[in-house]
Amino acid sequence: MRYLILVLGIAGAIVSGLALHVHYSTATEPCDINAHWDCGVVNHSPFAVMHGVPVAAIGIAGYLLIAALGFFRQRFSLMVAVFAGFCFALRLTFIEELVLEVWCLYCVISQTLIALLLALSIGWLAAEYSWLRRAARQTVA
Repeated sequence: MRYLILVLGIAGAIVSGLALHVHYSTATEPCDINAHWDCGVVNHSPFAVMHGVPVAAIGIAGYLLIAALGFFRQRFSLMVAVFAGFCFALRLTFIEELVLEVWCLYCVISQTLIALLLALSIGWLAAEYSWLRRAARQTVA
């Protein structure tokens, strides 16, 4: 499980890196598909920066943290970090849908990755606690 989380975390960092490239680029991007799918519009909007830091840079750091927590089997910390990332991504999703009315392909991929990571981290943590409960019952009996 830890290797799957590591791979998904690295994939998320790469996708966030691509979004960061769009943030600083002025060229036409490959994800400029139509009026409803344009990474440039999303990544150049005022919502693409928080306190002077590009949201994509925050994503890179977050995904690398998630990858490290998963690799070192820090299940509870992983689940907390992934849940925070999921809530952050959900906020950005609502902004894309309701405010900007434009979708970023990289953002949608990132949102899918963080949702998968949330499911995996909850399952991994639940499996650990289930195993611990069984072990505790066996020692008591």
